[in-house]
Amino acid sequence: MTGEGDGDRRTWIGHVVAAIVVLGIGASLYFASLQVHYEWRWERVPGYLVSTGGREIVAPFDGTVVLAPDGRSLTLTPLLGGETVRVEGFDRVEISDGDIVFSGNTLGREAGWSAGPLALGLWMTLKISMVSLVFALVLGLGAGLARVSSSVAARDLAALYVELIRGTPLLVQIFIMYFFIGTVLSLSAFAAGVAALAVFTGAYVAEIVRGGIEAIPRGQGEAARSLGMSAWQSMRHVVLPQALRNSSPALAGQFINLIKDSSLVSIMALTDLTKAGREVVSSTFSPFEVWFCVALLYLLLTGSLSWVVRRMERRLAHE
Repeated sequence: MTGEGDGDRRTWIGHVVAAIVVLGIGASLYFASLQVHYEWRWERVPGYLVSTGGREIVAPFDGTVVLAPDGRSLTLTPLLGGETVRVEGFDRVEISDGDIVFSGNTLGREAGWSAGPLALGLWMTLKISMVSLVFALVLGLGAGLARVSSSVAARDLAALYVELIRGTPLLVQIFIMYFFIGTVLSLSAFAAGVAALAVFTGAYVAEIVRGGIEAIPRGQGEAARSLGMSAWQSMRHVVLPQALRNSSPALAGQFINLIKDSSLVSIMALTDLTKAGREVVSSTFSPFEVWFCVALLYLLLTGSLSWVVRRMERRLAHE
């Protein structure tokens, strides 16, 4: 009993020490920020996530505006001639009668809630990360199995893929995928981004899968084949499930890296979380608040993935 009590006491002391260290770091950052003489505007942050300005109504083409007497609709006459279009649904008009507007210019707003720029960027990051994760898992699993295949050609091709991808920077691969391969194959920016991230992450997943398979004793595969299973059946039903279970922490770490690596797609015509942060900073001149918020959102994504993986590990451990 004494030993258990001492262990619990040491545990609590460790938690208290860790909390003191974290509070000390936070206090240091706070006092350091006072030396910068920066005017913090945290009240703006919610507006970057959720906008209360309503839905923006834009001009569908270049034209001349004629406001209706009620102020809640207008007619737009094309500058180059054509049929006049009536635009309705305004709660607030942001142009004047007789103004000349161009396609995409804001005419007014419809009241309501809408996603802010950082929320839209977060959704793009989540979408491209999840789609890339699926393709990376499929590609990495195939390449990992090829790495331990009895086929010499399959092993050579898989090794070439892994070494080529792991030996070159992701940023360079994104440039090649977007500007060269994407142009040749007419890929959209989203498709090119998914392909670059999936190919890059797949190479690391392949090595994780290979290591997990080689860590399983050969005797298990031989025992399965002695029971009448083919080489593929023994791999699928006996070796591979154990390899994936043992490799789950490394796979989780690689998928977390994938979410963080997705910030590099901001060099393309994709407004992900990082690019949305840059756009907000350029328009508001509030760099510290925005980048702290962006970092917190990335942490939310990676932390959620870590939590899901830990739940899966505990479930697999009890099976």
